[in-house]
Amino acid sequence: MVAVRQRRRRWGVPVLLAAYVGYVGLGAAVLQALERPVEVQAAQHLQQQHLELLANHTCLRGPALQRLIEGIIQAYKSGITLQGNTTSLGRWDYSGSFFFSISAITTIGYGNLSPSTAVGRIFCIIFALFGIPLNLVLLNEIGQLMLLGVQHCAHRLEEVFHWQNKASFLMKTCALVTGLLLFLLLPPLLFSDKEGWSYEEGFYYSFITLSTIGFGDYVIGMNPDRTYPGWYKNVISLWILFGMAWLALVIKFCIHLLESSSDFCQCNKKSTEMAEDLMDGNKNNMNGLHNVEICSDKDTKTKGPVESHTYTAPAETLKGRKIPSVSCRF
Repeated sequence: MVAVRQRRRRWGVPVLLAAYVGYVGLGAAVLQALERPVEVQAAQHLQQQHLELLANHTCLRGPALQRLIEGIIQAYKSGITLQGNTTSLGRWDYSGSFFFSISAITTIGYGNLSPSTAVGRIFCIIFALFGIPLNLVLLNEIGQLMLLGVQHCAHRLEEVFHWQNKASFLMKTCALVTGLLLFLLLPPLLFSDKEGWSYEEGFYYSFITLSTIGFGDYVIGMNPDRTYPGWYKNVISLWILFGMAWLALVIKFCIHLLESSSDFCQCNKKSTEMAEDLMDGNKNNMNGLHNVEICSDKDTKTKGPVESHTYTAPAETLKGRKIPSVSCRF
């Protein structure tokens, strides 16, 4: 049985690894088929605009224009955009810095903004080193408070309506639906109003943010053509914090379901293994008895016949009890 278990473990990891690589490869093939044609079309359009600009303005030279384009791209990455004869700032004001700090310790990491000075990068490392554990502890506490609230409401329903299993199921469903509304379904409406995104883009940003994937293609408060209220980024920061706690609770519940199903399978597997072990043990016992009989036959043949003496005890009464006759062999 030990050899069978080792063989199963030996083959388990390669099978899971093959499934993992196959799943990622399938995702890569689908994304390539969907996104590659759009990328090629955008590159051709950009090249065409570049050639038309040089053809219409002969005073411009290719290397000088290339340096100007690179400077504009670098400035945009730093959060600086041209607006007529002025430049727009705002990514590193206090509200922008606060939002960057939230995205750093929550490990979202949009990638659209990062420190440009050496001192700022060193501080960011130290800040994240202590901030990430603090964020995990806080998310765990918020999740536990949410779970306690759900359990308390379920207990109250059981007391009032005398429900047993229905109350717990009802409260878990209500918590799931409420979380979906507050953290995934309603926020895209706010993003559509403040950012000008479509509902699909807002929902995409919500999930990518709360799951800490953080691609950085959609980030709030970065459009220089729009004016944002002062409370906007602070409210979104709280939304990120509580939304991550809710999503972590949902993921934990899903993991619990998977572990429960895995434990059920393990119990069935252990029962089968115990039955096999019992069968193997019975076989070993039969072999042992057979070996004992062979050894007894050999001893009998060596020592010769055994004399038999029989003593029969009389059946007498001892304190009102009858002692049966006993036959002893010597």
